[in-house]
Order: sequence, then C-alpha cells, then structure tokens
Amino acid sequence: MNPASDRIERKILLKAKRSQVWRVLANAEEFGKWFGVALEGKRFVAGEWTQGQITYPGYEHLRWNVLVERVEPERLFSFRWHPYAIEPEFDYSQEPTTLVKFELEDMDDGTLLKVSESGFDHIPQHRRLKAFRMDSRGWDEQMSNIEQFLVEKAKAHALDHKIEEAAY
Repeated sequence: MNPASDRIERKILLKAKRSQVWRVLANAEEFGKWFGVALEGKRFVAGEWTQGQITYPGYEHLRWNVLVERVEPERLFSFRWHPYAIEPEFDYSQEPTTLVKFELEDMDDGTLLKVSESGFDHIPQHRRLKAFRMDSRGWDEQMSNIEQFLVEKAKAHALDHKIEEAAY
C-alpha cells in the first residue's frame, strides 16, 4: 500500500462552533445541501445505507449511495462508498469501497475539519487513478462548499436575529 496513492486528506479551519459544523455533517438533509445530494427525509444511521439523487450539475443522472459506518457525535462521521462511480449502467457493488472520514477538532478560531478518504489501492486498477484524481478534486471543492454553507447559515441566522430585535 502506497500512502500517496491510497489516501486523500484535506483539512480546513471553519469559523464556526463544533456543534454547528457537526449539524451540517451529521444531519443528512443539511449535508445534502452543501454536498450536492437530495437527502430530504433521510438520516445517517451507523450500519445503514443512505441514498439520494445527486444534484451537482452534470451528475444529476446518478444516485449517491453510502454505507454509514460511524456516527460519534461532534467528533467523527464516516461512510463507505464506491469512488467516482459515474457509469449508471455499471454495477459497482462487487468492487471494494473507500472509507470517507470527517473528524472535528476544536481550535481557538473555530473548528478544524479533517476529511480523509482511504482504500484506493483496493479499487480495480483500470479505475483507480481516475477515481483518485477525481475524488481528490472533489474534496477540494467540498471543503469550499461546506465553508461557504456555514458562512451563509451564519449570515441568515444573524439576519433573523436582527429582524426579531426590530420587531420588539
């Protein structure tokens, strides 16, 4: 196993409380809003599959399908999936999965979110490099997405608070 080709790691300091970051990770509906998946009415439960229609432009014809592995409140959320499974007519179910982990850590200026995806060395060789490259790019984008989502939620909350104060 080569760590450079088996694992993707990203981290970002989010200017939000751990509880706020946790809510947009572990609440499936909130997760779907920034991740680009329709997960209305869905929940993340350890040991269960969660599916939804991808809403990201160009990939709307695909279903997002993950097996939730761990949900440790305000600390760790993880799932398994088939990386870059973009051919709707192909059955990926016999292929190994990768493990995606979201870990939270308190920092002075907010919450450190660490995301890792591992297990690429077990993906069939004919798809391994492309899956690694595309997921690597995808995690770059998702780090920006969650950051922007939290900023927008904070602004909306502040506006709601101002409106409430003005009403009195």
